[in-house]
Amino acid sequence: MNRQRKKIIESSEISEVCTVTLGGYPQKIMLDGRYRSNPIVICLHGGPGSPVPFSVGCRGLFPDITEKYTLVCWDQLGCGINNRPLDESFRIEHFADMTVDLVREIRTRFPDNRLYLFGMSWGSILAAKAALRAADMIDGVVIYGQVLRDLAYNDYVFEALERSELPASKKKKLSAMRDQRTEKNTRQIMGWIGKFTEGYNCRSGEPAPMKGIITGLLRSPDYRFRDFRAIMNNGYRKNKSLMIELFTVDLRQELAGVAVPYVIIQGDTDLVTPTQEVRAFMDGCGSGMIRLVEVKNSGHIPGKEGMERIFVELGDLAARE
Repeated sequence: MNRQRKKIIESSEISEVCTVTLGGYPQKIMLDGRYRSNPIVICLHGGPGSPVPFSVGCRGLFPDITEKYTLVCWDQLGCGINNRPLDESFRIEHFADMTVDLVREIRTRFPDNRLYLFGMSWGSILAAKAALRAADMIDGVVIYGQVLRDLAYNDYVFEALERSELPASKKKKLSAMRDQRTEKNTRQIMGWIGKFTEGYNCRSGEPAPMKGIITGLLRSPDYRFRDFRAIMNNGYRKNKSLMIELFTVDLRQELAGVAVPYVIIQGDTDLVTPTQEVRAFMDGCGSGMIRLVEVKNSGHIPGKEGMERIFVELGDLAARE
């Protein structure tokens, strides 16, 4: 850890890693904020099982953010600092329960602070469910890459891959996959989206500075190397139950019932959670609580502009309170 980061941590009114019980499991979370009175942002990472960029190992790494907000980062059970094998009994509802437990814990610690959820991709499922179950404890939600329905098996994905440079032999295989929704096929389709389309990363957009984040995690005062390694190689690698649920989930009814301000940010080239699908949902849902923001030249993984937009929207929510 360099001197500047150490100085940031020491000057913060809140800077700690602590253990809480979520869903019956002891787990570590990080709290990092310059001022105790600032709004709280609970970060719900994607994956499932990919705790970046906001993880327990990032204490002191984002001073521009923690000057205005207290970040609460949770490496969800099975990855990062909370790595452990996940057997096939685990379901989305288990992680939704853990999320509500985390909201309750933070609300108890900070009863007077505004509290927001920020979710990415898989984390958007947990945010939507928590926003319904714990609406009285949450002041708003900001999402990047909202999971809606038919993940990987929707017309937008198949049409984009048919137009892409995916080899003809694989296109033939793709066509047969529509009626074969397996965990293996889902991972294959996701891989093709990343390789042959701009669904994950928009090539014309400026990427987020991931090199600095990775270096920061390697030098974290809280991560050991095994925790860093468990960002990718973790308890989710052999689990199939969560991925099977992920491509069958349909959040339209739950989202339509959300009763707190809920901002969905979508990259315009996103195919993992297709922006066209979210736009069509917005046109018909009739909810006055949900607002859609589209970011140009951005895919499912937020680049520099996408990350900036996330905190603009969080700031706008806080300013309206």
